[in-house]
Amino acid sequence: MAPRIGSLWDAVGNTPLLRIGSLSRLTGCEILGKAEFMNPGGSIKDRAAKGMILRAETDGRLPPGGTIVEGTAGNTGIGLGLLGRERGYRVVVTMPDNQAREKYEYLEAIGVEVRKVPAVPFSNPNHFFHAARTLSEQHGWFWANQFENPANGDFHYETTGPELWEQCEGRLDVLVISVGSGGTISGVSRYLKEKNPALRVVLVDPHGSGLYSYVREGKMETTGSSITEGIGIMRVTENFRRSRVDEAMRLSDQDMLEMLYHLAKEDALVVGTSAAINVRAAYDVARQHRGQGLRIVTLLCDHGSRYASKVFNAEFLASKQLVVKPLPT
Repeated sequence: MAPRIGSLWDAVGNTPLLRIGSLSRLTGCEILGKAEFMNPGGSIKDRAAKGMILRAETDGRLPPGGTIVEGTAGNTGIGLGLLGRERGYRVVVTMPDNQAREKYEYLEAIGVEVRKVPAVPFSNPNHFFHAARTLSEQHGWFWANQFENPANGDFHYETTGPELWEQCEGRLDVLVISVGSGGTISGVSRYLKEKNPALRVVLVDPHGSGLYSYVREGKMETTGSSITEGIGIMRVTENFRRSRVDEAMRLSDQDMLEMLYHLAKEDALVVGTSAAINVRAAYDVARQHRGQGLRIVTLLCDHGSRYASKVFNAEFLASKQLVVKPLPT
């Protein structure tokens, strides 16, 4: 039978679920990662982009030839850029000026207009979120608003969750997941908890984010900062509000980095920082249940090539007092 012919739009989703061999062997648990870096834009944010564009088209907020504007750390902008440009839209993104240069270069290459803003706290009116909203109000553009737009989480409920359930044949014990906008955890946790109420959902948070404290103590507090990109927030977004979370973990950049390099060298998985912190948390959960055969699932959010100038750069790591160490066993 001839292969089905489609477009970038059609290529979003249905990503493979990979067994992470080295970690599964070390722990006696099955650690699985959904290869979201295999989406056409190279990240899980393609799903959010598709869901938000589709709903906006359906309800008339995004007319033919219109403009999409979004505040992003990069990956959502890339997803909106690829899918939006393919469908004939102008795409404008506001981004903090401290992200990996590969993201800016990629966005500009596909015709997205990048407007860099200072990397400031959310309370500052110059924050990339507020900058996108302001442009939308000034020009009448469609603001994707990934943090508060429920179409983000709903698309994960409709696609990512069912894919995982089918791929796992209904058998999974733990879901480990970090939070950026809250869309993935919202949709996936809701769907899988409906299928299996006993599923344990573990949120993993970097330093500088308040969700760890919020889940455990009901208040937004944090310490330190992190070099991870695209995850960690200091507020409860509309998407995150609808998630179903049982517990939370907080991991350091050093924890993340150890896993990042381990995956590259031992499993040939070159992933980004959010994927590395996800897998490190899954590994730590598995170590707590060594030899029990738990099936632990997480998300490989994007590819590590997008961060080569940072986490795979010795000078950058030295500037952050980070040293690559072996993964503890």
